Amino acid sequence: MAAVTEAQVREALSAVNDPEIKRPITELGMVDAVTITDEAVTVRLLLTVAGCPLKDTLNRDITAAVTKVAPAHLVTVEMGVMTDEQRKAMQEHLRGGRAEREIPFAQAGSLTKVYAIASGKGGVGKSSVTVNLALAMARRGLKVGIVDADIYGHSIPDMLGLGDQRPTQVEEMIMPVPAAEGMKVMSIGMLKPRKDQVVAWRGPMLDRALVQMLADVYWGDLDALFLDLPPGTGDMAISLGQHLPGAEVVVVTTPQQAAAQVAERAGTMASMMHQRVVGVIENMSYLQLPDGERMEIFGSGGADEVAKGLSARLGYDVPMLGRVPLEEKFREGGDTGEPIVTADPAAPSATVLQEIADTLSGRQRGLAGMQLGLSPAGRL
Repeated sequence: MAAVTEAQVREALSAVNDPEIKRPITELGMVDAVTITDEAVTVRLLLTVAGCPLKDTLNRDITAAVTKVAPAHLVTVEMGVMTDEQRKAMQEHLRGGRAEREIPFAQAGSLTKVYAIASGKGGVGKSSVTVNLALAMARRGLKVGIVDADIYGHSIPDMLGLGDQRPTQVEEMIMPVPAAEGMKVMSIGMLKPRKDQVVAWRGPMLDRALVQMLADVYWGDLDALFLDLPPGTGDMAISLGQHLPGAEVVVVTTPQQAAAQVAERAGTMASMMHQRVVGVIENMSYLQLPDGERMEIFGSGGADEVAKGLSARLGYDVPMLGRVPLEEKFREGGDTGEPIVTADPAAPSATVLQEIADTLSGRQRGLAGMQLGLSPAGRL
């Protein structure tokens, strides 16, 4: 039987990432001990919490990694739990010296693009658009996170098929729930004791909830973060503007004038909070009939009017990003937890959403419409 060393085993384990934190288990201090005999290799792993929901995944990944360097040995994974001191040390390591309650995406050096998906009214498919845009970027290899900031109508977990999954907490740090295409997700619905519990919060409570999901959650290095905002121009939109003035706002509307008029208000609100509006998406734009004809069930021209009105009001170009057709598969994907861009990438709605995501992710950051935080210098 070929000899294997502890160094070889630990090198193999360095390729195993924690499924929630997405960092090597060796770097996180989770490998407590490696014991090697003539016939077996035993790895003692320290879980962050006793009820870690992904311990089976860790067991499988560790066994596979060690077997590659010790194919003739029996590989066993023993699981323990970190002490309070070990968890605190890991938390400090992950924060990298950053102060608690500090929102990483609000820092000057942050390279994460933050997209706030807004609408003037409910029922325009804002959450469905958010989920599919995020997945479309993730399909291109980007690291993507979603914050379900629609406190009263949080539906993102169901749309992604996450069921009753809850985040793991390490000391004061919360681990987001992993989703399809490597995405990370956090929703207020994941923090409630019961799924059917009603959230009846106003200003200060809503603000604290938003800060918790942004600052207390370990997001890691993200290329893009999507926030699904509540419809309208209420407390959450104001809090977002205060905490993330650099966020870029995408307005979602449907073609009819009633929806378009209030959608323009959502874009104007973003400008008042010194955020840049980067475009308008028209959802449920038309129904494609079998004979190829397009039936405009909700009318036409609404999103064009919103883009035109915002461009004139804000003083810079607010483009129409795309028209998403009304499609049964798109709606079904939200109900089944299988979003259209991954369930059927060739579908007309999926194609449009992928094109919009590619347009957004390919944009360079601009300064127009953004607050620079400068103040006039005093006279000498």
